[in-house]
Amino acid sequence: MRFQNAAWSSELPVSTALPVEPAPQAEPQRGWLDPLLDWLAGWGELVLETFAAIGDFSLFFFRTLVWLFTRFPRFETLWPNFHQVGVSSLPVIALTGTFIGMVLAVQSYYQFRQLGLETRLGAVINMSLVRELGPVLAATMLAGRVGSSMAAELGTMRVTEQIDALSAMGANPIRYLVVPRFLACFLLIPLLTIMADFMGVAGGHFYSVMVLGIDMHHYWFNSALFVGPYDIFVGIFKSVFFGSAIAMVSCYQGFHCSAGAEGVGRAATASFVYSFVLILFLDLVLGIVLDAIYFTLFPEGARLF
Repeated sequence: MRFQNAAWSSELPVSTALPVEPAPQAEPQRGWLDPLLDWLAGWGELVLETFAAIGDFSLFFFRTLVWLFTRFPRFETLWPNFHQVGVSSLPVIALTGTFIGMVLAVQSYYQFRQLGLETRLGAVINMSLVRELGPVLAATMLAGRVGSSMAAELGTMRVTEQIDALSAMGANPIRYLVVPRFLACFLLIPLLTIMADFMGVAGGHFYSVMVLGIDMHHYWFNSALFVGPYDIFVGIFKSVFFGSAIAMVSCYQGFHCSAGAEGVGRAATASFVYSFVLILFLDLVLGIVLDAIYFTLFPEGARLF
């Protein structure tokens, strides 16, 4: 009996005890310097990511310029982008310019009337339009209407692997997708700026002369006296940089879109936000540089043309 019990017990598992979980260890106590170190680490990570993004964007821009000067895109590729950027943007640009001219007339009239200078209203409206508001508002409308569309379109192509398919077939995506859009914004935004300036001047004239009753002769005389060809040149010159910035930022955001519908939405939003900030930054820098050059060449403030 003792032998049978021993044999029966030998058939049992070697160990039937349940596994014992290790006792939880106490978390190390954080010192008073740890929050400061975490804050510094977060800022350091942000700085590194910013510099990496700037470097990646610079390489993207350099590749675009290389393909632009080595192999110019065909007309069949350029025309749809020219139509989307130029022709389709004319109504919103014209409407925006018209209302901006009227708003300037409304906001400036009563202040100038208190000083007895309401006939100088044309000079203020037209100077503000051709130097600052016309180029900036045309670029802002272009960033909102065209830039976001570019980022969303290219982002969708990235998510659905169409850009990867182009690379697999031996075609360079930057040449076929980025260069035509860059040329469309670069070449057509000066024309859109001229349209915005013209409609803004027309809107300001209509409201000032027809509604406020300012004498037409003095309105245009003061405008011609204070607004010269150099002022128009400054606005158009700025718009070239604005258009280039919009195209590059939008295409870059689309090419580096994250996966999913949420990523496409983020790319479209980021393209407009970054484009708008870059437009304001370029406007400040170009304004300082152009004024410095102008007053260096003409200390007395003489007209350039």
